[in-house]
Amino acid sequence: MDYLLTDEQKMIQELARKIAVEKIAPVAAKYDKTEEFPWDVLKLIALSDLFAIFVPAEYGGTGGGVLDLCIVTEELSRACGGIAVCYAASALGTFPIILFGSDEQKKKYLPDLASGKKIAAFGITEPEAGSDASGIKTTAKKEGDHYILNGTKHFITNGAEAETYVVIAMTNKAKGARGASAFIVEKGTPGFTFGKKEDKLGIRASVTSELVFTDCKIPKENLLAKEGMGFIVTMKTFDMSRPGVAAQALGIAQGALDVAVKYARERVQFGKPISSFQGIQWMLADMATQVEASRGLVYSCAREIDAGIKDVAKDSAMAKMYASDVAMKVTTDAVQILGGYGYMKDYPAEKYMRDAKITQIYEGTNQIQRNIIALQLIKEMAK
Repeated sequence: MDYLLTDEQKMIQELARKIAVEKIAPVAAKYDKTEEFPWDVLKLIALSDLFAIFVPAEYGGTGGGVLDLCIVTEELSRACGGIAVCYAASALGTFPIILFGSDEQKKKYLPDLASGKKIAAFGITEPEAGSDASGIKTTAKKEGDHYILNGTKHFITNGAEAETYVVIAMTNKAKGARGASAFIVEKGTPGFTFGKKEDKLGIRASVTSELVFTDCKIPKENLLAKEGMGFIVTMKTFDMSRPGVAAQALGIAQGALDVAVKYARERVQFGKPISSFQGIQWMLADMATQVEASRGLVYSCAREIDAGIKDVAKDSAMAKMYASDVAMKVTTDAVQILGGYGYMKDYPAEKYMRDAKITQIYEGTNQIQRNIIALQLIKEMAK
C-alpha cells in the first residue's frame, strides 16, 4: 500500500533499509549469539543522522517526528529486532526530555542525543513494579540543592550502555502515584552503578540490566517538570513511544514474512515448490494481510501524534497491542512454513519468533493495553 510518505520520509526509509540489508542482516546472528552491544552499527546509524530525526531542529535534530522514527525502527527491525531496539530505546529515553524538559535541559542533553554521540535509556520498572508502575520503591529525597536517589531499577533496555537516563522515583510516598517524580541521571554520577545483565530469550543484541542507586546525589536542576509529575511524564512518554514498539513488532513480522515467502518459493516437495500448495498460500495471504493492517494502524497513530492530537492513549495502545500480537503470530507461522529448518538456528525464522515475544510484554503488556483501550471506550461512550 502507498502510505503517501513525503519525499524526505522515503529517503529516510531507503537509507534505513540500506543499513538494515547491508550492515545489520549480515551480523544479526552473531550479535544474537554473543550478546555484544552493537556499537559499530549504532555509530553508523549516528553518522547517518537517524538519531536526529525525532529531535527538534533547534536542539540539533532534523525536526521530524514519531512517524519518521517508526519508519526507521520498522526497517531496522526487519533485519534484527535486537539491534533496532538499541536505537529505539534511546528515543524512549529522549522523549521525556523533549516533552517536559526545560530549555536549559534540552540545550544540555538533546544535541548529544540527536548526534548519536550519546544514547539514552528510560528507567521505571522495578522487581515489584512492572505493570503496576505505581508500586515503585526507588526514592528521591531532597536535601538542599540536590536529590538523593536510592533504589534499583531492572529490565532496563540500554542499561549500562547509555550515558543519559530518565529515572522515575518517589519524592512523596504518601501521595502514591502523585508522589513520583522524573529525573535526568548521567552515567558516572557517584552512587549510580549497574547490576545484573539479563540473559534473554530474544533481542539479545540489546543490553538489559539493572540500574542501582545508592545515595546517588542528583542536582535539583535535573528534576524534569515538577515534583509529583513522574507518572504524567511516564504516561505521556509511553503514548509517544508505543508506536515505536509497534513499529519494531511490525518490522520483525515483515522480516519473518520475507523469509517465509522466499523459502516457500525455493523449497520443493512432491515435485513442486511448496508455494504452489493452497495451504501454504492461505497462510502467506493471512500473514501479509495482518502485517499490512499493522502498518496502517502504526502509521496512522504516528501521524496523529505528529499532528499534535493530544488524546492518543487508546490509538497508541491499539497500535502496540495489535502489531505485537501479529508479530507473534506471523513469526510462529513463518517457523511452521520452514518446517524443521524453521526450528534451526541456521535459518533466521526462529530468531524472529524469539525477538517478537518481548513486544507483547514491554512498555506495557498487551493485557494492560487492552485495559487502556477498554477504559477509553467506556469514557467516550459516557460523554
